[in-house]
Amino acid sequence: MFNSILTQKRILPGICLISIFLTGAVVTVHGRPQDPAERQHALEVYDSQNLVAALPLLEKVALSYPNDPVVLSRLGFALYANSIDQKDPARREEMRSRARSVLLKSQSLGDNSNLTQMTVDALAGPDNSQIPFSKIQAAETAIREGEAAFTHGDMDQAIAAYKRALEADPQLYDAALYAGDSEFKKAMTSNDSRFRSDHFDAAGVWFSKAIAINPNIETAYRYWGDALEAQGKTNEARDKFVDAIVAEPYSRRSYVGLTQWGQRHNVKLGHPRIVPPSSMTTEGSKTTLNVDPRTLDSQDGSNEWLVYDLTRVAWRQADFFKNYPEEKAYRHSLKEEAAALRLVAEACAKDVKSGKVKTLEPSLDSLVKLNDVGLLEAFILFARSDAGIARDYPAYRTTNRDKLRRYWLEVVIERG
Repeated sequence: MFNSILTQKRILPGICLISIFLTGAVVTVHGRPQDPAERQHALEVYDSQNLVAALPLLEKVALSYPNDPVVLSRLGFALYANSIDQKDPARREEMRSRARSVLLKSQSLGDNSNLTQMTVDALAGPDNSQIPFSKIQAAETAIREGEAAFTHGDMDQAIAAYKRALEADPQLYDAALYAGDSEFKKAMTSNDSRFRSDHFDAAGVWFSKAIAINPNIETAYRYWGDALEAQGKTNEARDKFVDAIVAEPYSRRSYVGLTQWGQRHNVKLGHPRIVPPSSMTTEGSKTTLNVDPRTLDSQDGSNEWLVYDLTRVAWRQADFFKNYPEEKAYRHSLKEEAAALRLVAEACAKDVKSGKVKTLEPSLDSLVKLNDVGLLEAFILFARSDAGIARDYPAYRTTNRDKLRRYWLEVVIERG
C-alpha cells in the first residue's frame, strides 16, 4: 500500500541528490537574505524525522533558496507527509498539489532521487490517505496514532502504536512494516554502533512479521535489505532486494533496492539478450509468417528460430484453448512462450551435439543454457513478459519461488 507516509530512509544511503556547498557569504534572493545556518537547521530537523516541526522551517528556508533541490525535495516530502493528517479534504488536496509542484521543480533542478520520484508518482494518483488500513476499529485507531507519532519524529510512541494495531489485527501488514521502519529510523539517527545494530535487528524482526502476513508484497523485503545493507551485510541485503523483485516484479519500486545495491558495489545487472526475429504478424484472425533472412543461416543455429514462429502460430490456432480451457479469448501466455523458446533451445542443443553447428549465435547459446538449468520460465517472466504473460506470474511464483530467486542470483547479477 502507498497510502501512508513514505519512508525517508531513501534520502540516506544510496540516493543521489545534488549536494549544495555553501560559503559563509550571505546572499540576497528575492529580497530575503540567505542564511546557511538556518538552512542547515531546517535540514537537521527534517533528518531527525520530525516532519511536523520541519515543515515551517523548510517553508521559510525555501523563500531564500528557491532553486535549491535539496531544500525543495525535503519541503515537497514534508508537505506530502503532513497532508496525510489533514482532515479538511480541500486543504489536503491543496497541500498535495503544492507538494507535487515543489517536487517537480526539484527534479527540474537535478533531483533524481527515488524518494522524490516515488512521491511524485503517488501524488499523481488519487488521494488514498484516508482509506482505512483495517476494518477493525481498534487497529485503525492505533495505526493512525502511530502515523501521527511518526510524523512528529517520536519513533518510540509510533512503534508502541503500531504494535497495538498489529495485536488488534494480526493480519495488518502495514502495522508490522511501519514498526520496522520506525526501528530503522531509530538506528539511522544514532552514532552508537551497538544501539544501531540492535535496532536494525529489531527492524528485521518486524519486517519478517510483515512478510509472514503477506510474502507477495515487495516493501518489507526492500526495507529489510536497507537495514542489512546499513549493517554491512552485503550479500544478505542483496538477497532481500531480490526477494522484493520476486514478490512484485511488475512494480517499479521493487527494483529500487537491487539497482542501488549494484551501483554501490559496482556490480552489473542484466538479462540475457534473447530476442526472437519478428517474423509473425497478426490481423484479426489471420496470422502471416514472414521468413526473416537471419533464420536461414544454419551455421550458427539461427535457422531454428523458425520453430519459434511455427509453435506460436499453433498456439494461436488451437493450443492456447487446450491449455487454458477456462479462458474464452486467446492471449500470449507463459506456457506458449516457454514452449516456443524451449523447442528452439532443444533443437539448437541437438544441432551442437550432432556437430551440425560448431558455435551457436550468442543469444541462442544463452537460450540453451537457460533451458539446461531450468530457468527458462523465470527469464520469460522477468525479461519477456507482457500483459498476457504477467497473468501467469502469481501461479508460477506459488510453486517456483526458488527458481525465480535463482534467476536473479545466478543470471542477472554479475558474478565476481
